[in-house]
Amino acid sequence: MTAVRPAGAAELAELRAVEDRRRRALVAVDLAELDALFDDALVHIHSPGLTHDKPQLLAHVAERRAFVDITRGPLDVRVLGDVALVVGTLTNRMRTPAGEVTLTGVATQVLRRTGAGRWRFLHFQLTPTSPGQ
Repeated sequence: MTAVRPAGAAELAELRAVEDRRRRALVAVDLAELDALFDDALVHIHSPGLTHDKPQLLAHVAERRAFVDITRGPLDVRVLGDVALVVGTLTNRMRTPAGEVTLTGVATQVLRRTGAGRWRFLHFQLTPTSPGQ
């Protein structure tokens, strides 16, 4: 049985780069980049519990254009074969009908490495630690 282990330096750099691409693509509403980063089996759970699959999330991002900025704190990254578990703080600055809000929380992400060696997001869940939705 394969053991869960901390990510090595190279894996950590790869996964941080993939997360940086996700953050930039959400802010830029770059749907092609998000499509490439999100696995077809993606499950995305927003902070209030709204759950989207990949097509629903892409449509939601295109319609809402909500993200002004996304920042991440330190990431705890663990690897099990071709699956990575990424946990860390996240701060979203977002546009809402009521104006701009800031939401902080802890994000849990699951990524898988494809046969081509690329990491793709399978799961995302944000647990808020501040009000703001």
